[in-house]
Amino acid sequence: MQFRFDSRWWRPLCFVCSVSLIAGMTWLGKPYWQPLPGTGGVLASQAGQPRLSTEEPRVLKISGPARENLQLKTEPVRFGVYWKTVHIPGIVEDRPGVSDRAITVPIAGVVSQIYAFEGDIIRPGDKLFSIKLVSEYLQKTQSELFRAIREVEIYNQEIKRIQGLIDSGTLAGKRKIELEQQISRQTTLINACRQELAARGLSAEQIGLVEKGEFLSRIQMDAPGIKQESQQAGVPTRTRGNEPAIAGDFLEIQKLKVELGQQVDAGQALAVLANHDSLYIKGHAFRKEAALIARTAAENWNVKVEFKEDLAANWPPLEQEFQIRHLSNTTDPDSRTVDFFIPLTNQARIYRKEEQEFVAWRFRPGQRVNICVPLEKLEDVLVLPASAVVFEGPEAFVFQQNGDLFNRIPVRVIHQDRYDMVIARDGSISPGFYLAQNAAASLNRVLKSQAASGQQPGFHVHADGTVHANH
Repeated sequence: MQFRFDSRWWRPLCFVCSVSLIAGMTWLGKPYWQPLPGTGGVLASQAGQPRLSTEEPRVLKISGPARENLQLKTEPVRFGVYWKTVHIPGIVEDRPGVSDRAITVPIAGVVSQIYAFEGDIIRPGDKLFSIKLVSEYLQKTQSELFRAIREVEIYNQEIKRIQGLIDSGTLAGKRKIELEQQISRQTTLINACRQELAARGLSAEQIGLVEKGEFLSRIQMDAPGIKQESQQAGVPTRTRGNEPAIAGDFLEIQKLKVELGQQVDAGQALAVLANHDSLYIKGHAFRKEAALIARTAAENWNVKVEFKEDLAANWPPLEQEFQIRHLSNTTDPDSRTVDFFIPLTNQARIYRKEEQEFVAWRFRPGQRVNICVPLEKLEDVLVLPASAVVFEGPEAFVFQQNGDLFNRIPVRVIHQDRYDMVIARDGSISPGFYLAQNAAASLNRVLKSQAASGQQPGFHVHADGTVHANH
């Protein structure tokens, strides 16, 4: 006998079996999904656990060791003045006509001796070069000076000899007049020769030797005196005797431009001397910023200068105010920028090595800087470091300290840059509050973590905004 499966009744049978299976599994799982008595409909897995509040967390608790780990700093609130600034790149440069000077040879000759080399420090009057003279014109001038002086002596002797004859009437006075005229001509020649030798670099002592017949075959080039028009240049100075001098009163051989045995012509540079005590900070502003720079210069507002690659901890504090001296009245054709200049007084250390002095400057030409030029004055505001404020979307928060508790307070930021946050005085914070000066982002993360764990510290907030732990 064969059994044939009828498709007309197997589908209803499958439906009935499925419903029975679901009902049985539901009844067996009743202990797991049915609420326990007294739980008010809360699942068993959640019974006994604290319910998380939907209120936004405001207060967190940070222990003393945790504050030390965060290197947390707090300071009282002080409202004051803040200047909006624009940051402009710049560079340290020599001051033309002040920092560098060239040593030139006044007479053609051959370099026979070099006494100072690149990097050496020299003082006024120190020997630099010895030049063997090869100028025929100088030798001729010395000869003419010596000959003219001897002839004046001869004419004076002749006048003295004939003076008695003239007085007795034996000799006419015409001869004396002729001799006096010759003396006048030779005196004029003597003065001209002296002026010429002085212009060639000979000292009064050397000219005196020439007048005695000791002709010079070589000259010595010494370090010049360090004189500046300090008031006009705006260079801080100290005095040496009655002469103003650059602070430091020394020069450095920055570049040696000749070699031993080299023939040089009159006016040729032998070396470049430098004293970097007085420098310029040159800023490069775009044309749209030129009007703002001009206003800052006209109002004598101080600017802030940030020196890159400067180890300030190794130097004394830089106690000077920076102000724009002047602006360039031309625009650079390539960069389309306008230059402006800020005087800078340098710092230096002198050290000795192998009985020779050397100098190390704090600021060097070519060093990059960042110039903060003031644009607008904001009064009665609170200025905080950038790390003292944390943002969540459009909202900004600071943290007020009261012992181990920190209260997060919303504030209104009216200006910010890379370093500072400027907070409006709108009543959210008051003078005397102690606010965290850094690590606001870390504090905010801890606050979120404590809120998520449901173990926030007990506290109450007073009407004045202060926070205290529950007693």
